[in-house]
Amino acid sequence: MDASTEGDSNKLAYCVTDVPPWYLCILLGIQHCLTAFGGIIAIPLILSQGLCLQHDGLTQSHLISTIFFVSGLCTLLQVTFGIRLPILQGGTFTLLAPSMAMLSMPEWTCPAWTQNATLVNTSSPEFIEVWQSRMRALQGSIMVGSLLQVFVGFSGLIGLFMRFIGPLTIAPTISLIGLSLFDSAGTSAGNHWGLATLTTALITLFSQYLRHIPVPFPSYSKDKKLHISRVYVFQILPVLLGITISWLICYILTIYNVLPTDPQRYGYMARTDLKGDVMSQAPWFTFPYPGQWGMPTVSLAGVVGILAGVISSMIESVGDYHACARLSGAPPPPKHAINRGIGIEGLGCLLAGAWGTGNGTTSYSENVGALGITKVGSRMVIIASGVLMVVMGVFGKVGAIFTTIPTPVIGGMFMVMFGVISAAGVSNLQYADMNSSRNIFVFGFSMFSGLVIPNWIVKHPDAIATGVVELDQVLLVLLTTSMFVGGFFGFILDNTIPVNSINLIYSESGAHVLSSDWLLSVR
Repeated sequence: MDASTEGDSNKLAYCVTDVPPWYLCILLGIQHCLTAFGGIIAIPLILSQGLCLQHDGLTQSHLISTIFFVSGLCTLLQVTFGIRLPILQGGTFTLLAPSMAMLSMPEWTCPAWTQNATLVNTSSPEFIEVWQSRMRALQGSIMVGSLLQVFVGFSGLIGLFMRFIGPLTIAPTISLIGLSLFDSAGTSAGNHWGLATLTTALITLFSQYLRHIPVPFPSYSKDKKLHISRVYVFQILPVLLGITISWLICYILTIYNVLPTDPQRYGYMARTDLKGDVMSQAPWFTFPYPGQWGMPTVSLAGVVGILAGVISSMIESVGDYHACARLSGAPPPPKHAINRGIGIEGLGCLLAGAWGTGNGTTSYSENVGALGITKVGSRMVIIASGVLMVVMGVFGKVGAIFTTIPTPVIGGMFMVMFGVISAAGVSNLQYADMNSSRNIFVFGFSMFSGLVIPNWIVKHPDAIATGVVELDQVLLVLLTTSMFVGGFFGFILDNTIPVNSINLIYSESGAHVLSSDWLLSVR
């Protein structure tokens, strides 16, 4: 362990192998769950649009319960058998982009009647088959695509990958994940711009303006007995606080009928009683299991699209491992530990596909940042967090609660989250010389192509006609995935255009560690 690492570890209350008191493990475990809350529940809520589930709150609650359960399971696997660092696992936005591109293909377009709440009978076999067939196609593609990550991790090829993938490839890839989701954010927020703006303003206020203001809380210890301790609540839980306050305001406006009761009027979607029956219908206990939506199906187009997301997820995770080791007082992770961590993440994606989350898993950057805030780097805390997420996934009412969040509030959260993802991608350019005309060209062309080409293909889906149906589907998914298009051009140009001087600054491992200040860098 070098001197700087020793200096960091001296500041920590608990290091990686330390075991804090059980009550502290539970409290800090809950905090980690709440910190990851925004990213975890956002994914099923976005996916529900592509799965034709906008008007089926009960199924949405099942999806949320499933992703909590699998995230907890994968966290336990990663901490005990994988990288063995205190790093939490959860759903990934890198798989969301290709998944939505796949679900937007002509054969998966939602029937018109599923978009009308009055025509949807959520218990009818026809409706169930509509969304489950889409979910099964996603599951199969994710399971097959995750095998690449398992292979790359356990074979040790991740080092070779990192050698050719620099910041000029990572920056457009990650930035375009956030930028490609602008339509989803606008649609949700547009249901009531006032309440969406309030949510965005609150999250911004808490995370940026009040982040360094501690809040006094009563606490107890053997040495100090009952005393007041100061906790940086706004820095740790800005998303949860912002959503909760806006949600409460929507509830008050609903009770006093300030919000319209007519579905045709603007602002109706901000009411909190639209899915009131979900809480009563949701079971107290539910146990997610593999294949709960039926036997997964596999499509070549889906697998190829998911592979692009899997590669992005691997790159981001390597950076998280190094940041986590530094903040938890551990030495830099050796190559065999990184290989093991990536392999276990691939296994986690395989499990997520089998269970039917419609997504995979990756390391959560904002939880790495929380280690630096709490000064507790113990693995036992993250193990407690993993157990808590499994428990949350088993309690059906927990998932049901989250589905009642009004869509404008969700839209306000998306405005911040997707903006931060985009900026996190751009932040990778600090590792490249942006005074170089070569680097400016590579980044600019990659970003612009990642916006132009998918937009044009979406408007002209019939333009791709090679005569081979499978090839058409593959090209359609890839060319409508902004992340892939931008990352592809960034990779090709960065590795083929000659470099006249040393433009890149690499860390010891070749990993480009993203800043995970308060929310997330990328999933």
